[in-house]
Amino acid sequence: MCLSCIVAGCDAQHKEPPPVRQKAASVYPVAFYNVENLFDTEDDPETDDDEFTPNGPMRYTNEIYRKKLHNIATVLQVLGDKKNKEGIALLGMAEVENDRVLNDLLSQPEIKDRGYRYVWYDSNDPRGIDVALVYNPAYFTVISSKPLHVGLEHMGGKEGTRDVLYVIGRIGNDTVHVFVNHWPSRREGLAETMEKRAVAAETNRRQIDHILSVQPNARIIVMGDMNDNPMNESITQVLGATEDKNGKLYDPWGAFLRSGKGTEIFQHHWNLFDQVIVSAGLLHNGLHYEGADIEDRDFMKLQYGKLQGYPKRSFRGTYWSNGYSDHFPVVIYLVK
Repeated sequence: MCLSCIVAGCDAQHKEPPPVRQKAASVYPVAFYNVENLFDTEDDPETDDDEFTPNGPMRYTNEIYRKKLHNIATVLQVLGDKKNKEGIALLGMAEVENDRVLNDLLSQPEIKDRGYRYVWYDSNDPRGIDVALVYNPAYFTVISSKPLHVGLEHMGGKEGTRDVLYVIGRIGNDTVHVFVNHWPSRREGLAETMEKRAVAAETNRRQIDHILSVQPNARIIVMGDMNDNPMNESITQVLGATEDKNGKLYDPWGAFLRSGKGTEIFQHHWNLFDQVIVSAGLLHNGLHYEGADIEDRDFMKLQYGKLQGYPKRSFRGTYWSNGYSDHFPVVIYLVK
């Protein structure tokens, strides 16, 4: 599948849309959200998206699609508003099918007035799901972007996965490097898929090492659904992100998991696959990290029964449950 880039508002040559006059904020919320299968209802003959069509097993009709958009927009409406009433400055997203679903989502009445824009590239994921970066142009200006290919070809078989989205932009006068990820899943088994996630981690690591070799204090954000927890080797050894603030990359999420909190649950055990990680350049003077949170608001949770407190997902099996996602979003706060 050929790569294409869409920056909302671009013309056919993919030029940047007209810049918006930036305004200062006391807090810049930066979030990540796996929105769980945000497909349109059309069958793409190039991908395995048939189940999310009106005649597929999920009976994914236009009515369900509209409800899904509304539900996700309701989450985006409140993301980050604990510390900035205008919400997120940056939002990485996973499991979006294409530019149509992004345009439809950002046109929802709950968030339309914020004028969010996005960066998205099509990838060779077999199901046709990609990552994207949504941003408020009043707080963030895109300088450049590109996909970083996660090469699984050497493993044989019909392999493909999401690219890493790499975006360079500015918050005020500060240049920020942003990596948006959705690493290969554990569906075939933890041990059987470890190498795939290591390849994804190494894809980030190579680009980060290059950035830091030129600018040791660069401000870098690595976000995504890693399908690994903060203590797993793909994070600590390959990517090189730990809870040590003296290291190159700081990962604050281990403490949340140890306290019994997570973003996704499997066989009644919490995982914290969804993470926003920062470089040492965001821990000191100027624009810097000041706290993290799991956005597990009550309306995003099941409210009763054995699964009380679990994420209220969109589907249970093939039954539309009018939920949000099987993941909670996460957010960090940058201040200046």
